[in-house]
Amino acid sequence: MRLPSMKAFRVVLGAAVVAPLIAMGTGDDGLIDRDLPVYKATSGVSGNIKSIGSDTMNNLMTLWGEEFRTFYPSVKVEVEGKGSSTAPPALIEGQSTFGPMSRAMKSSEVDKFEEAFGYEPVAMRTAIDCLAVYVHKDCPLDAITIEQITAVFSVAGQDMTWGDLGVTDPAYKNRPVSIYGRNSASGTYGYFKKVGLQGNDYKASVKEQPGSSAVVQAVTNDRFGIGYSGIGYKTAGVKALKVSYEGDEPVEAGAESAYSGEYPIARFLYLYVNADPRTGIVDPLRAEFLRLVFSQQGQEIVVKDGYFPVPASIAREDLEAAKITPNF
Repeated sequence: MRLPSMKAFRVVLGAAVVAPLIAMGTGDDGLIDRDLPVYKATSGVSGNIKSIGSDTMNNLMTLWGEEFRTFYPSVKVEVEGKGSSTAPPALIEGQSTFGPMSRAMKSSEVDKFEEAFGYEPVAMRTAIDCLAVYVHKDCPLDAITIEQITAVFSVAGQDMTWGDLGVTDPAYKNRPVSIYGRNSASGTYGYFKKVGLQGNDYKASVKEQPGSSAVVQAVTNDRFGIGYSGIGYKTAGVKALKVSYEGDEPVEAGAESAYSGEYPIARFLYLYVNADPRTGIVDPLRAEFLRLVFSQQGQEIVVKDGYFPVPASIAREDLEAAKITPNF
């Protein structure tokens, strides 16, 4: 039985939003919703920002921080990315300003936060990612099904050769598939297990890597390697396979397939914040950083880093959830 794929995006974004986004095309400028505001500096912003969480979002947080400092040079921004599971405890213990996560918080994580503060954390949907399945650039395989992904990476399947995946090239056919992935602290690990592995456990033979870029680098260096990482980490040394459920047409990881929900392993990239529902975020430092993220400049950074921007409707909804008045 299939787990829910990102066709849920049609529900989250709404048909009225999906169609215009697809129609905008795939150019860097074309993807940005022009209903988003151009960010402008304001007064009263000072202090330090500490981000603890997702490795996948390291580059995004760093680039947002650099852009933020062009408006507020006195603000110090520190980014620590050791995995999404490190975000909730850092927020609970007051060690971080923001908790970037490449997956939604688990109910157990939300419960611990609520025990500490009496309310739930607020999830800001800052970008959209296609979680890609990478092979070496010279690998003859071009597409893979979710069922094959489950067989390759999880205990539900046997050890496999490239021939088992339909590769007939004699240089590959009888060679074992070399598997790379992330460690259990990673949100990418958890999301890929839920959707790509259909909830099954990983094989012991998966070679765990410390970060998203490390997975891509490992596959680059291993002609017979396969691994998973965010689409923003794609390099010339790897190929992102088309993905589908068995019997469906293989779908390329891209903006159109992410927005339409056709790509099976798309996801939101989140920034979690501690926002009291009675007051919301009242300090200018956090409020302005989030306004920057949900501005044209902030979403241009999303595109620059290889991900896909969110529409103004989501930006407005999430800012309002933190009781930050949208200026658009």
